[in-house]
Amino acid sequence: MSKTLVIAEISGGRLKKTTLSAVAFARQAGQPFDILALGHDLGAAVEALRGYGAGAVKVCDHPGLKDYVGEHYTPTAAQVASAGGYSVVVCTASSFGKDLAPRVAARLGAGLASDISGVVRDGATLRYRRPMYAGNALGTMEVTTPVQAVTVRQAEFEAAAPSGGSSPTEAVAFAPSALAGRVEFLGFDEVKSERPELTEAGIVVSGGRSLKSSENFKNVLEPLVDALGAAMGASRAAVDAGYVPNDLQVGQTGKVVAPKLYFAVGISGAIQHLAGMKNSKTIVAINKDGEAPIFQVADYGLVADLFKAVPELTQAVLQARREQN
Repeated sequence: MSKTLVIAEISGGRLKKTTLSAVAFARQAGQPFDILALGHDLGAAVEALRGYGAGAVKVCDHPGLKDYVGEHYTPTAAQVASAGGYSVVVCTASSFGKDLAPRVAARLGAGLASDISGVVRDGATLRYRRPMYAGNALGTMEVTTPVQAVTVRQAEFEAAAPSGGSSPTEAVAFAPSALAGRVEFLGFDEVKSERPELTEAGIVVSGGRSLKSSENFKNVLEPLVDALGAAMGASRAAVDAGYVPNDLQVGQTGKVVAPKLYFAVGISGAIQHLAGMKNSKTIVAINKDGEAPIFQVADYGLVADLFKAVPELTQAVLQARREQN
């Protein structure tokens, strides 16, 4: 019987919400699935994974997997996939999945369907939908190799909800390799922030080049971000101008997000930016150009000077919160 292996994304012992999009894919694929947890000190993450209806949660808890390095993770992931006879191996199309899935596919001789936005089962065949040309076109593809590797867009697969029950766990062996022994993890310069992570936040406030400076991002946009308890994003134009670091970029060449509420402030709405946020549940646009393309996808639009409108909106949000308390 065909079955799917979901490779969980775990960082610092914490399960990343992105994993739940891969679980949603596995459910939609319509075949039994297991989950593979790789890392170190995985107790809490494994316990969380047990509630999503997997046949089993396979666990490789090893000091050599404490920090993600593709050369360290790939041999174990490929060994588990091969030994278990899985026909589909899936990760979310985060930085983690985009790095790991092609490596595992190469080890398994598997075809790769990357960055997919939908899956349909036709008998024994899985057909994948994926965006092309910055989302201007959608293509449908099949992978004809016996084993298939897939990365799924988090924005297109809503995070799976717990299904109840408690999946059994199964320890799997760490698979060292000669190549892994030649690669050393030196460090990860993580940006520390009290705000939610951009790809996991329920509310995202993004600014564009119209903010004109990094000081305006700080003085005009950040108060609204913090008033809403949101994550902050930016357009590529704002990043290229040096207003904010590139880890905040939303778009085709940045991060893909699908929060419940997305604010586009001073963003014109180029197709490359829309590709990264158009699946947000509610989109609010603030732009002084009433013909800006962003208004074509916005649920609510305000044609106004952002330097006047955003501070007023921030004060209104703060006032509403004070009244609630």
